[in-house]
Amino acid sequence: MDASETLRDEVTLQEQADVVGVVECEGNPEEEHKLIPHDMYYNYEDLCSRPFITADSNIPQNLLHLSHSFGYDCGRRGNLQLLDEHTLAFIAGNLLILLDVHTKEQRYIRSSSGGGIGAIMTHPSKQHFAVAEKGCQPNIIIYEYPSLRPYRILRGGTGSTYSYVDFNRDGSLMASVGGAPDYMLTLWDWRQEQVMLCNKAFSQDVYRVTFSPDCVGQLTTSGTGHIRFWKMANTFTGLKLQGLLGSFGKTTVTDIEGYVELPDGKVVSGSEWGNMLLWEGGLIKVEICRKGRRTCHSGTIYQFNLDEGELMTVGSDGVVRSWNLETIDTADAVDDSGLFEIEPMNEITVGRNVSLCSMVKSSIPETSIWFAQDSKGSIWKLDLSFSNITQDPKCLFSFHAGAIQGMDVSESSHLMATTALDSSVRVFDFLSKKELTISRFKQGGTTLTWASDMLNSAGGLLVVGFDDGVVRLLELYNPQSLHTVAGRTHTGDAELRLRQALKPHNAPVTAIAYERNRKIMATGSTDSTVFFFTVGERYEPIGFVTVPGPVQGLEWSPQSHVKNTLLIFCQNGHVVEVQCPDPGAQTGGNTFQLSGLPTMHFCFSSIKSRIKRDAEVALRQARKEEKKKKREERLKKLLEQKPDATEEELQEKEQEEEEDEEEVELPPLYFPSRPSPLHCGFYSTPGSFWLSMGGYDSGYLYHCKFSEQQSEDPLERKDEPFFFIPVHDTDHNPILTITFNSSRQLLLCGMEDGSIRAYPVQASDHQLSSMQAYWALSVHDNHYGHVSHIRFSFDDMFVLTAGEDGNIFSFSCLPEEELQKAMQLKHAKVPSPRVGLEMEKAAQDIEDPSAYSIETAKQKLELDRMHKEAEERKQERRKKLAELQSQFQAILEQNQSLPEHIRLHRSEFELDPRFHEEIERQTEERVMEVRKELSWEEEKHRIGLNKLQTMFWESVVQDTVTVYAFKSGHKISNYRLLALPAIQMHLHQHGTAASQSVQEHWRNKAQPGKEASNISLQDELVTDSVMQSGRMQSASRKLGSREAEKLRKAAEKAEKARAMIEKRKKEWAELYASKPSEDYEDPKDVEAIRMAKEKMGDFKLKSAKDFTVPEHLRMNVEKKRVQLVELEKKIFEKKSEMNSRVMALRDSKVEIVSQLHAKVEQLQAIQQHLPPEKRHPLPAVPVLMPEEIPERKHRYTRATLERYATLRVKMASTGLDEQQNGENILELLEQETQHTHTEAQNTHMEDEGVETHSQKQEEELTELEKEMREVEETRNLYQQDKLLKQMEEAVWCFDAELRVLRHEKQELDVYMKMADLRHVTLFEELLLLKEFEKREDILQERLTTYIQEEQEIRAKMHECKKQMELKKRDILRLQGKEKTLTATFQASLGENNKFEEFLTKVFKKKIKRTKKKETHGGEGGDVTDDEDDSDEDSDDESDRDNDEDYDDSETGAPLDDSVCPPNCDPELFDNTLRLREHRLDVEEQQQEEIKIVESLKKECDTLAKKEKIVQNNRKAAEGDLELINREKQQRLNEVDVVVPLRLHQIEYVNNDLLPGKLDSALILNTADLQRLQKRIKELQEEKNEQRELYKHAKQQHVQLRHDLKDMEARIKESEVRCEQLMLMKFGKLVELEVLQTLSGNRKVEEMRQEVRERDAKNTQELKHWEAKVAEAREALTEVTKQNTERLRKMNSLLSQKKALDDQLNSKQRKTVGQFQGRLVEKQELQRLQQLVAAQAQDIEALSDEIRALSRKDGHILPPLEPVPPPIPAPPHRHTASNSGVHRKLNISSKAVK
Repeated sequence: MDASETLRDEVTLQEQADVVGVVECEGNPEEEHKLIPHDMYYNYEDLCSRPFITADSNIPQNLLHLSHSFGYDCGRRGNLQLLDEHTLAFIAGNLLILLDVHTKEQRYIRSSSGGGIGAIMTHPSKQHFAVAEKGCQPNIIIYEYPSLRPYRILRGGTGSTYSYVDFNRDGSLMASVGGAPDYMLTLWDWRQEQVMLCNKAFSQDVYRVTFSPDCVGQLTTSGTGHIRFWKMANTFTGLKLQGLLGSFGKTTVTDIEGYVELPDGKVVSGSEWGNMLLWEGGLIKVEICRKGRRTCHSGTIYQFNLDEGELMTVGSDGVVRSWNLETIDTADAVDDSGLFEIEPMNEITVGRNVSLCSMVKSSIPETSIWFAQDSKGSIWKLDLSFSNITQDPKCLFSFHAGAIQGMDVSESSHLMATTALDSSVRVFDFLSKKELTISRFKQGGTTLTWASDMLNSAGGLLVVGFDDGVVRLLELYNPQSLHTVAGRTHTGDAELRLRQALKPHNAPVTAIAYERNRKIMATGSTDSTVFFFTVGERYEPIGFVTVPGPVQGLEWSPQSHVKNTLLIFCQNGHVVEVQCPDPGAQTGGNTFQLSGLPTMHFCFSSIKSRIKRDAEVALRQARKEEKKKKREERLKKLLEQKPDATEEELQEKEQEEEEDEEEVELPPLYFPSRPSPLHCGFYSTPGSFWLSMGGYDSGYLYHCKFSEQQSEDPLERKDEPFFFIPVHDTDHNPILTITFNSSRQLLLCGMEDGSIRAYPVQASDHQLSSMQAYWALSVHDNHYGHVSHIRFSFDDMFVLTAGEDGNIFSFSCLPEEELQKAMQLKHAKVPSPRVGLEMEKAAQDIEDPSAYSIETAKQKLELDRMHKEAEERKQERRKKLAELQSQFQAILEQNQSLPEHIRLHRSEFELDPRFHEEIERQTEERVMEVRKELSWEEEKHRIGLNKLQTMFWESVVQDTVTVYAFKSGHKISNYRLLALPAIQMHLHQHGTAASQSVQEHWRNKAQPGKEASNISLQDELVTDSVMQSGRMQSASRKLGSREAEKLRKAAEKAEKARAMIEKRKKEWAELYASKPSEDYEDPKDVEAIRMAKEKMGDFKLKSAKDFTVPEHLRMNVEKKRVQLVELEKKIFEKKSEMNSRVMALRDSKVEIVSQLHAKVEQLQAIQQHLPPEKRHPLPAVPVLMPEEIPERKHRYTRATLERYATLRVKMASTGLDEQQNGENILELLEQETQHTHTEAQNTHMEDEGVETHSQKQEEELTELEKEMREVEETRNLYQQDKLLKQMEEAVWCFDAELRVLRHEKQELDVYMKMADLRHVTLFEELLLLKEFEKREDILQERLTTYIQEEQEIRAKMHECKKQMELKKRDILRLQGKEKTLTATFQASLGENNKFEEFLTKVFKKKIKRTKKKETHGGEGGDVTDDEDDSDEDSDDESDRDNDEDYDDSETGAPLDDSVCPPNCDPELFDNTLRLREHRLDVEEQQQEEIKIVESLKKECDTLAKKEKIVQNNRKAAEGDLELINREKQQRLNEVDVVVPLRLHQIEYVNNDLLPGKLDSALILNTADLQRLQKRIKELQEEKNEQRELYKHAKQQHVQLRHDLKDMEARIKESEVRCEQLMLMKFGKLVELEVLQTLSGNRKVEEMRQEVRERDAKNTQELKHWEAKVAEAREALTEVTKQNTERLRKMNSLLSQKKALDDQLNSKQRKTVGQFQGRLVEKQELQRLQQLVAAQAQDIEALSDEIRALSRKDGHILPPLEPVPPPIPAPPHRHTASNSGVHRKLNISSKAVK
């Protein structure tokens, strides 16, 4: 596990209740405990553990006496200590053995607890040694040496076992560490038996604990996956142990077996893979390995030692190495791998198959002798002086390594043989206590049996089973009794000789047993088979049987049984009884399996759960009986006390008692899911046997017998024992092995906890009823020392035990003195050799683990026999078939010779077509089946062929072709071209692009700000355009087309003006930006100066140490690989071009040869008509050589294949293998082809000399015929000469072309050699660059990271600055808004306002305000408040508000702004309060923006600091990269480059002589030298030109200064004139840009348009109502006329009535008149009040609209028309009232406009 946190678990002394003599750290020890005197000792007899004996048994305590130990627990950590120069100490189970190196005598110290010994350690003074034990609350006993008296006992340090102890340097303190479960680390004042400190070391196994020899108070522990560093620290509560857990970091977590503390506090530890880890401060500083990253050891490093300034390491590879301590102490990693490479100073290899795990140094002063523990079973003596006289390693003792797998004793002598998985067989004489002989094999031994004396009269035959299934018969004999043969001398007391080797099994052999008559041997194995052999001079196999599980043991029935049977015990609980097979009845056929043997099966079924349940039932029954008796007694007493008690009362009393008793449910029956393992068993009676089970069923011996019903499947059987015996204290400690003495009166058991038990029994007690009392002694290790074998000697005088801890003990039944008296011999008798043994040949051994077993070999032999018989039958049938085919062929030929009219048709020979169809179908099926069977092979060979073609054929673009000249001896060959790898082509295509991208990245790494600014500018332009378009769309929605068009044109005009102004500003900004500063320098001049500095003056060659590699010349692996690819590509192109010309020449030769053949045929035809004496000899037709046409080499025809088959048949009879036959056949074919070609050419030449036409007999010819013949002869002679000349010219021209091309190829060869040299150089440079690649990549990655960080920081800074600019603009906008509010306030005051001072104070007063809750309106009109607090601000502004409050100037009373002063306009006062609120809102926003600006400024400053740090880091990384580039260039300069030169190219002469060495010469290209010489002249001319330019520039500078003064004067004049014109036109100075960009108020235009629309609508409505009023008036006039007429009529009536009523009404006239006057006044007053209310509403609406408009750009819009309230007025006045209100509204709106 890997943990980085520090664990500090502090355990005080008061918490250790089990510690005897605990002392508080702050108290006085003398007050509580007395000091233990130095001369106090304990009695050993009182401490050592004793055997356990059952009480009241007459078993003597000294039943067995330890005689000798023959083993060594070599796998235990630190199991070797040195007490003095000749005494070694090591642990063997429950014993500590003191071994004398010289005399080999042993002394023993038993453990005091009986639970075993955990660890031992010697005191630095060698006067004491500590023995830390195992068990419940084990002790640490300090013994004095050499008296071996117990000196001190340390108690309570751990709960179960100690795993390691150690003394400090002066021996005053001791540290111990416990095992599971507490893992307690304890510090002891061991002389006073007191615990000083304790703490839990870790939560897993801890292997070691040591004190630091140089740093007092420091300790180190290590173990499974951890190392921990401890320190004793003084705290305010006392002395404490503080532990720091080591963190592995990137290193793989490993178990740490060994470590060492260095003098400066560092710790060096080992690892599982063999490297060393250097720890400092709880962290791994570096991992140390050997050169080339080889591990320090090939395996785990188990121990470190500091000796005379050297660090020695002990590894599991059997090597001891010494290292330079100072180098390791100062080691540090050179790169990110964390590795440091170092080579050892000295080393010694102890031997092969050696695994060292610990070493102790001899106690002799100034010695270099060490004793080493070998986990392979040896103790070595090493001389580590590492000098010329160093002695070779010496093996002092050799033991078995690991668990003892097999042990047996001789039946006639005190000899014992053992075997183990360490591949050795050892024979011991336990009487003389020594090892006699050892034999080693290639496989580990698994079982061993000593054959009876009946088989070997001398009693020296051993049968050993091995891990690979082999059984070896070994003969033991005394070599001193052999006769000397050929001068051979025999030494030693005994030897083992292989007599026979058998392999009956394919898995480890686990059991070997001889039949009671010693005629048959049985072997069992984990492959679930038992093999039987006949016993004799040679063991012959009988057969084998299979069993249901791996074999655990074998036992033959004793002589007392009638049947001779074998009892087979299987590990999975099965028991099988097999009757002894007949030795003579060996199985036939193809297998050794015996199938007819009578077999009985038994499968153990668990009954332990039922046993426990029955015991519980019996226990409960006994308790019930006891309770019943007690109840009866109580009833009896109750009757005596209450004689008159009724039966009902007694029953109630009993029921109450029964109710109080609750019956607990019985435990359920349990059967383990996996069968319990079977450990051992033995026969009791015929058909019955005892078993000892493990696992859940341990704790009993089970008596079992075979059932009579054996028809059931053995794997499905469930058989239960019929009887059992409980064995005391074995529920978790089963019996593993059982043996009886010869009289069967003593039974010995080997237990799982390493103890042995002895049970006295009766000889005839097969039921083991007498197995009650026992004697037990802990011998082997209690944790892993399971006793696997226990034996009595042949005379029952000795008991021998072997355990899985590797220990072998011999016990005598008599004390040592009585034993020596009883024994007449002091050593065992070794059997004598057989007669003629020395002349016998050594038996053949089976060494191959994969060799066939007996059964497999027989099956293979039988299979070979069957194949042979089948092949013979096939041959016979083929022979018969060939005869039938020949007869049928003869019949077909006979039929073919008959006349056609009696000849049979081919189809008539077929008896039945279905036969042929069936044969074809079967043939097709077989072909398909064979194809399916061979498909895998076919695919395999096809893939193999493709791979071969890809590797050796397709990779070759063109093979070598040699073209020979016809007559001259010249020849030319093309280049053998290999295809360019695809990866090279890929690199060639993409290498340039990659380099360009890298350069582009470096070029643009410093330009993020510019890009960001461009992006931001584009974003602003896009945003402006979107906003502008949005505004235009909204305008087009509300305005009419004409007004919108006007507004659009005005906006376009203003936008053009604004764009022109922006453009002009930008031009001015660019102009001012381009204005050079006073120290400005022209970039071209700067670049020229830089180039001049680089290329002029002190030239630095690449070989200079301070040469700086320019960036464009820096080389890396990728660029170099691209160069290599480019070079290879050019070489490929050049060679391809030459090859194409050579192949064209070859093709022309082929064509010429074909032409020559045609012309030769023409010559032959012409020469047939010429007399022989006039015939010229035919020229030899050239033949194409095989080198010229290699592609035809592997072409074949059917004739070639047939000839190949014939030759193959002939070569098959030679007996050579197939490969040699194939090669010889190909050679013969090639030779025959060449021979045939040569014969054809010779035949052609011979045919040329043979006269092809017959001479006509001379006849008499006429003159005309003679003349014609002469003419024809002349023509033929001409044709002959012409053809010969053409042939000669063709040959001559071809040879000339070949010579020219050959010359060109020679020149190309020179260039190719130069290119090859260049390629070698580039490759060497590539290898060098690869060495630097990793470091350079790391630095480059780091530099790239810094560059990216710098870019990110710059981007953040740019964004921060951008936000700052935006916030500053917002602040300016808010300031402008504040000014606008102030101006609005001043405008609202008007002129000569007597309340101006008061209202100004009210306006400027600062008050405490509540925070406004922000509201957000949704679509549904819901309003939600934020969760901001509404408490009043309590910051410093409140104080300033109080200080700035205005007082009344006249009265001095505080200003009260809540009440409007008398005579002051309330609307003006309210307006002032509203403006003050707006001003305060603006100020708050302004303060918030200022705070944001300040935070952005701080963030910007932080980023600037961070940028500076990153820049420094980047510069440092660039410096490191520059250093590595410089180092890389220096290494590249060391690469040798071959440059061939001619003498005329060497101009380096000394006194006109060529020097002997050209080391100091410089090689230059001639063109470069001429260019440099030319450059000198050019530079002189450029110098003169620069002087002229400087003179001209100086004159121009003076002229420009004068022009500048004139221009400044003109600018001042223009500015004065412009100001005057402004004052004349505008009366004040204005900004022209603002005037140019005015485009009209869009909102005002919208509202004007709305007013116009409403005015038009109202006018139309007014006209409509006026028309209705006129109609009504006309109707009224008509009605009035009618009424007037009627009134006239009524007038007379009224006048008449008047006279009548005058008297009646005279009395009431006055009252009625007053009442009517009051009613009219009341109606008029009500109307006026309603009119005033309506006007107040209009005023309020107009005031609200004015306030609303004053907050938006200062534009004041006409108020909306308010809805007048209903007025209860007469009908004839309603219209006038509405029109009046409407007119008032129009007047007010016009006034506002």
